[in-house]
Amino acid sequence: MRIKLLGCALLLAACSHKSAPPPKGPAEVAVVTLALQPVSITNELPGRTVPYRIAEVRPQVSGVILKRLFTEGGEVKAGQQLYLIDPAPFQASLASAQAALARAQATATSTRLLAQRYKPLSEARAVSQQDYDNAVASQEQAGADVASAKAAVDMARINLAYTKVLAPISGRTGRSSVTEGALVAVGQTAALVVIQQLDPIYVDVTQSSTVLLDLRRALAQGKLHQVGASQAATRLVLEDGTPYELPGKLQFTEVTVDSGTGSVTLRAVYPNPQSTLLPGMFVRERLEEGVNEQGLLVPQRALTHNQRGEATVTVVGPDNKASTRIVKTERAIGDQWLVSEGVAAGDRIIITGIQRVKNGDTVQPHELAAGELDTQSLASSPSQKQ
Repeated sequence: MRIKLLGCALLLAACSHKSAPPPKGPAEVAVVTLALQPVSITNELPGRTVPYRIAEVRPQVSGVILKRLFTEGGEVKAGQQLYLIDPAPFQASLASAQAALARAQATATSTRLLAQRYKPLSEARAVSQQDYDNAVASQEQAGADVASAKAAVDMARINLAYTKVLAPISGRTGRSSVTEGALVAVGQTAALVVIQQLDPIYVDVTQSSTVLLDLRRALAQGKLHQVGASQAATRLVLEDGTPYELPGKLQFTEVTVDSGTGSVTLRAVYPNPQSTLLPGMFVRERLEEGVNEQGLLVPQRALTHNQRGEATVTVVGPDNKASTRIVKTERAIGDQWLVSEGVAAGDRIIITGIQRVKNGDTVQPHELAAGELDTQSLASSPSQKQ
């Protein structure tokens, strides 16, 4: 019986020895080394397109519309005739003013000749001084009547010209509010048609005054450097998410903060040769605000969050021990985070294998080059091999 028990004990000891797992080595992880680099600070802001120029065409004289000489929605040139108002009454007014001018000129000639005849007679005392003075005054009054008649002729000619309603700017027309036979009047509130210049076109966006103050403070402290004139281009993203192919240029920043929204308006101008951008269209504008010459970029896949929601990264020290650090992220730059606190240049950040590493564990790091940060390279790194 004792022999059997001894044999069972030896058998169990042998089985236990065979099933013991081998000791684990350091976990293999992929790391990247952080380095300072210039980072362009861009901001994407919502906005609306605004016509470069807009003109509401109204009549300068009252009358009946005889013709409409443009196609609704078509392009017109500055000075092109849009409507014809019945010119007959204004032609008659011009003829009457010209006749009044001729009469005034004839009277002026008569008074001038009379004054010339009275002058030597007055010197010879053949006529009284009073008669000569009256002749001179009549001559001057006739000259004033001629000037008034000329002004009336000019006004009548201007009114006749206003019967041809011309386009004040080049652009695209909207709907016509009147048709042939409509009576229009000077000072009416309704425009005959609205013309909008769409090439180029403005884009107005709003930016928080708080963000603007932070930007100016960073520039003043030297954390950011203002971009040069050649880098002041802006880009658009259309309503459907597609990028607009032509760059724009920032024109100005509003000097007043909107008291209701706490934001300021920025205006950029964009070429629009194909009329892709229409007034009132919603867009998003990417504006380059400055350059951080000492930026630290951390791949987004390297960041995790602790139980308090704080962003963390796992850093591999000189002794190949992993430690978790809380970091402060400023903004996303592509697929990376711009980090301002928690890490420094030269730190090795774990990219893959974070789930298998605890704080204080010894790891076996594998350095990734810049070209190995894509998905395929990470999949083939040692940290992915099991």
